[in-house]
Amino acid sequence: MSLAPHAVRPETSRGRLYPEAGGDARSPFQRDRDRIIHATAFRRLQYKTQVFIYHEGDHFRTRLTHSIEVAQIARSIARLLALDEDLAEALALAHDLGHPPFGHAGEDALNSAMKPYGGFDHNAQSLKAVTALEARYAGFDGLNLTWETLEGLAKHNGPLRRPAPYIAEYDARHPLDLHTHASAEAQVAALADDIAYNNHDLDDGLRARLFTLEEVGALPLVRDALAAARAAAPDAPAERLAPEMIRRVINAMVGDVVAESRRRIAALAPASVDDIRRASHPVIGFSAAMAEANLPLRDFLFTRMYRHWRVNRTMAKSKRVVQMLFSHLHGGPQMLPPLWRARAGDAGTPHCALVVCDYIAGMTDRYALEEYRRLNDPDIPG
Repeated sequence: MSLAPHAVRPETSRGRLYPEAGGDARSPFQRDRDRIIHATAFRRLQYKTQVFIYHEGDHFRTRLTHSIEVAQIARSIARLLALDEDLAEALALAHDLGHPPFGHAGEDALNSAMKPYGGFDHNAQSLKAVTALEARYAGFDGLNLTWETLEGLAKHNGPLRRPAPYIAEYDARHPLDLHTHASAEAQVAALADDIAYNNHDLDDGLRARLFTLEEVGALPLVRDALAAARAAAPDAPAERLAPEMIRRVINAMVGDVVAESRRRIAALAPASVDDIRRASHPVIGFSAAMAEANLPLRDFLFTRMYRHWRVNRTMAKSKRVVQMLFSHLHGGPQMLPPLWRARAGDAGTPHCALVVCDYIAGMTDRYALEEYRRLNDPDIPG
């Protein structure tokens, strides 16, 4: 398939911070995708919370399954818009690498602990994971991804006027044009993230019996999808109707993004990816009608799922785990494993805080719980 004039082209990539020879038939963005898949941080996503902690059930989404679903949606949209699918996929697979254990509860706890040292931002941590923390290559730290992939990770949500400390630090030595929009491929990955988490949270909430099919079926965005599913399979039980409904909602969202993005691109008439970057607004997005219809769904999920009393209990306990880990290890870096201990320096310092934050952010849910028990239960060996 030929690419649109405004798509990112592999042959004109700005390259890597550390130059490398080609060596095989893969494009630079295919190599980026493959490096991300083989990264330690990517494997850890299997045991990182999306909403439900790993021991609550085998069928709920994790950060890993979420990232795979985002990648599938991103590839579909990129293909329909004649963009580079491999770049969109690489960004989708990497976008959550910086998430700490326990989902947003873990992020809130780390951000609170790191307030005196610049705070914590999972987008910045994703960039840090692929540029500094991964240790797989002899010649450099990180994965040495292409400029285009790093740009998309740093600013897929739009230009950064006040970048997080690590993004600003990295940009000082490898400029990512933070004042502009990212490529259309990065914008596609960001929208695919929204589509995926709204719909799979609906699915997981129904599976966990936090709400009923009838309750979500009253929402504007879901009503038509549920009616169509029932018309197609009138005798289907609820457990079959739910996925039939959700796939129709996903199709409606994807179709809307493609139609609206084509309209915006036609109005802008970009001749190159730089025209996309310099545009005054994103070229990939929902229509006004879809964005408005999406609001009641997000409000519903917030009140009925993310703030459900069962989820609140779990998240409160998770926050305490992260807070305790940070307090103990920042005050006693001698308790860190040897490689981390060597990096941490003196207890209580800003540098020690950054190292402890990186250590905790890389943990899976179950490893964080194990560390918590090791540091608190005298009957468990360290």
